[in-house]
Amino acid sequence: QEGTKVPSKRKQNTSIVTSDLLHKILLKSEQENWNDISPTYKAMTKRIKEKLEELHNMYTLNSGSPRMRFGENVYFEENGCIFLAKADDVDEGNADILFSIEDLGFSDAFIQRIRISPDQSYMAISLKSENSEEATCIIMKLGNFPVVEKVIPSVFSFEWAANDVLYYTTQKNLKCQNVFMTTFTYQKHTKLVYTEQDARFFVDLYRTKDRRFLTINSNSKTTSEVWLVDCRRPFESPALVQARTTGVIYHIEHRKEQLYILTTYGEPAEYKAILTDNYIHKINLDTYCRSYRNSKLMEAPVASSGKENWQLVYALEKKTKLVDFEMFSDDCIMFLKNSGHLYLNVISFVSHSVQSIQLPTWACESELESHPEHTTSTCYFQLSSPVHPPKRFAYSFKENNLIEQAVQEVPIITNCHTTRLLAKSKDETLVPITVFHNKNSKELHRRPLLVHVYGAYGIDLNMSFKEEKLMLIEEGWILAYCHVRGGGEQGLSWHRDGCQHNKLKGLHDLRACIMLLHKLGFSQPKHTALAAASAGGVLAGALCNTDPALIRAMVLQAPFVDVLNTMMKTHLPLTIEEQEEWGNPLEDEKCMKYIKSYCPYQNIKPQCYPSVFITAYENDERIPLTGILQYVQKLRKAALDHASRKSKKGNWIPNIILDVQASGSHCDSSWEHSLNE
Repeated sequence: QEGTKVPSKRKQNTSIVTSDLLHKILLKSEQENWNDISPTYKAMTKRIKEKLEELHNMYTLNSGSPRMRFGENVYFEENGCIFLAKADDVDEGNADILFSIEDLGFSDAFIQRIRISPDQSYMAISLKSENSEEATCIIMKLGNFPVVEKVIPSVFSFEWAANDVLYYTTQKNLKCQNVFMTTFTYQKHTKLVYTEQDARFFVDLYRTKDRRFLTINSNSKTTSEVWLVDCRRPFESPALVQARTTGVIYHIEHRKEQLYILTTYGEPAEYKAILTDNYIHKINLDTYCRSYRNSKLMEAPVASSGKENWQLVYALEKKTKLVDFEMFSDDCIMFLKNSGHLYLNVISFVSHSVQSIQLPTWACESELESHPEHTTSTCYFQLSSPVHPPKRFAYSFKENNLIEQAVQEVPIITNCHTTRLLAKSKDETLVPITVFHNKNSKELHRRPLLVHVYGAYGIDLNMSFKEEKLMLIEEGWILAYCHVRGGGEQGLSWHRDGCQHNKLKGLHDLRACIMLLHKLGFSQPKHTALAAASAGGVLAGALCNTDPALIRAMVLQAPFVDVLNTMMKTHLPLTIEEQEEWGNPLEDEKCMKYIKSYCPYQNIKPQCYPSVFITAYENDERIPLTGILQYVQKLRKAALDHASRKSKKGNWIPNIILDVQASGSHCDSSWEHSLNE
């Protein structure tokens, strides 16, 4: 209309240029600062690196990698190579190399996922470099001389529907919304099978254990929908199991014409599960894996799969979390966690009984090995903890017993003590803590303590084996893992109680955990450090603002520290789907005020802060680098302002250091890269 003011394009462009220029200035400043400071730690770095290499060679290399069994054949990956061996020869070292990363020129990549076709004529592999979230899928035609059949870029998940029919999802801007089918024999072709229209949903693939169905799973943080592809007729259109219903999450398995449904449907809904597969642990915690959050196992006929026909098979106890699940011909295995304790339930479909198997008290993480033959009589898996290297076990369905497998002679760790505690939070909720320390350590109150926290997305703290954790134990450190609300350690309700308008509960939990540790004589504030990664940076950064006197140092890796500004920017790839975790401050003023009340960046003020070390990545697509740069600048200024006001002789000024790495990304990387970090 006449008289309407037209926004100046020049002003908009100037704003963008100014923002980019500021980013470059801040980045250059931090890089120069790091180059000045890093030589200070050269001798310490050299000592630590040598020790970690020694531990890696002693434990990780000898612990063996997960194996995939197909009849008499066993496939496994080691050092960037994929091997094939006969089951009887695998422990003798007799294996053929099928694939080598270096031979194909992918020297900067690592193997993320492996899938073998049903007749073992093809092998699909995903390779991921350290500088990208997206993986490349390579299809090998197996035989006497394996050859590359096809290379597909930007792939997230993939499964074989038939001997020569592969389904896969593509990833773009951290989203997976398209499913394709490709064939490799007579009429080679590729076609689009499914497209997800809702930006909050992420699509991945799974194949049922009996190989009867391939499932197309479309999940948001709170809702899911599954489509079935009949592997006997892989070219037919997928069939819907149950239309998405807000708040209902479900995952499908199949056995003898019955669908087995892990779901949150009905009451109670007491846990959230992340089903890990053999290589998915190399994907970052915040990434949608084959994830589902469920509280019960139900069943329904394939022909009438709607939720009105779902019948209860098994329900979990309150505050019990399903960690992993595997279906066999007559049984199913469930790895469960309750108050930090890991145990195994075996459900028999023949005798309609449930057998509970206690696992070693030190076990914190389980990893099922791939069992392509669902008729097998033995289930193989590995158990580990942050300070216990993976140890292989087998459960025999026939003998109903647990057998520890000694693959190779690995030194046994006997001097580490595992303690599980419960801290009372502000609202009286009991929060689990897992503590590790050297049995021979005296005067624990004088020992340094490293506290770990995450508390987001209903995901557990990562408690898999890390060489650096064992090194710290050997050097007299205490390690504590705080399983605060917002994580998934005690089920779906544990996550709900720590997300959106409940986020502060996770902060209260963390504070209570650290205070209890000090009260019980595990270190003291001046010897305590706090470690967090990614979304764990929210609670760690918030505690740093509210209770800086509780810790002396904080170490953050690719931290999320600017929640409010990030959630206001809908052009970022994850903002829309993240609203179910953090809320929508653009449309809800109460939500905006609530996020502002705990957001680490928003609550920095002049006070005595702990020292802070942050690692960030230039190419991180998940956590905008600009937010971290501005956080560090603001934090450093606040610490200096406080020091100048007090200006007492010998007044302590914290080190606030940022290492921005040109290579690497938000996801876990290769051993070499993590060693350098």
